[in-house]
Amino acid sequence: NNLLWELNQFSAIGKQSTSKSNPMHGSIFFVVSAALTSAAATGQQSSLGYGVTRPGSHLRKNFGQRPSTLSQRPLRSLAISRAEKPDVKKFQEDLEQKFVEKRVEMLEETQKDKADAAPIGTQGGTAPLGEFWDPASFTRDADPNQVRRYREAELTHGRVAMLGALGFLVQEKFSPLFGGNIEGPAVYHFQEISKIAPSFWYPVFLAIAIAEVGRAKLGWEDPVSGSLWGLKPSYEPGNLGFDPLGLYPKDASSAVQMKNKELNNGRLAMIALAGFIAQELVTGEELLN
Repeated sequence: NNLLWELNQFSAIGKQSTSKSNPMHGSIFFVVSAALTSAAATGQQSSLGYGVTRPGSHLRKNFGQRPSTLSQRPLRSLAISRAEKPDVKKFQEDLEQKFVEKRVEMLEETQKDKADAAPIGTQGGTAPLGEFWDPASFTRDADPNQVRRYREAELTHGRVAMLGALGFLVQEKFSPLFGGNIEGPAVYHFQEISKIAPSFWYPVFLAIAIAEVGRAKLGWEDPVSGSLWGLKPSYEPGNLGFDPLGLYPKDASSAVQMKNKELNNGRLAMIALAGFIAQELVTGEELLN
C-alpha cells in the first residue's frame, strides 16, 4: 500500500511536469509510474497468494513488505500431511487383536453349543480349554450313548492312574511286603513279585474282576436283553455310589467343582503315569534316584 501511494505521488509529479516544463519529461514520468504501478500490484497479488510469480518482490523488499506466504504453503501442507498420516502398524495390530478376540468368542460359543448338546454337559470343561474340549473330534459322529461311555472310560482310567502314579512313588521307597526284598524301578515289580510269590496275583485279579462286575451291573445294560455296549439311561458315568469318607458335596455347584477336580487330576495322572513308565524303561532306574 505504501508503494502504491509512493507511485501515485510519482505520477502526480509527472502530471505537474507535463504542464509546467518539458512535455517529454511528463511522458517519461507516466510510463515509469505505470510500469511500477503494474509491477507493484502484481507483487501485492502474489503476496496475497493469488499469483504464482512475484515480479514486484525486489521492490517490496526495499519497502519492508511482508514476504510471500506462497513458498511456505508446501512446507505447511507437508507438515499437516505428516501429522495426519495414520499409524499403519498400530492399525494392523488393533485389527489383529480384534480378529483374535472375535475368533475366541466364536470358539467359546461353539464349545458352549457343543456342551449344551452333549449328554455329559459341561463337566470336565474348564479353563483354559473351554467348556467342551475335543481336539481329536472323537465325539463328532458319536451317538449320545457312546459319548457317555467315553466319559465312563475317562473316569475309570483316571482313577486307576491316580492310584498307579501314587503307587510308583511310594513303593519304590516303602515296600514292607515280601520282607522288603522288592526293590528297583517300580515298572519291574510285577516280575519281581511273580518270582517270589507266583500265586500272589490270583487274588488280586479276582478282586479286580469282582469290582468290574459290580460296576457293569450298576451302570451297564444287560447284553442279553439290551445293548452290548450300552449304559443305562439312569446311570451317571462314574457315579458308583462309593463315598466312604463322605467327601461328595450336597449342593449342585460344589458337586460340579468336585467332578471337575477329579477329571482334571485323573487326566494329569494318566499323563504322569505314562511318563513314569517311559522314564524307567529308558533309564532302568528309580524315579527319585
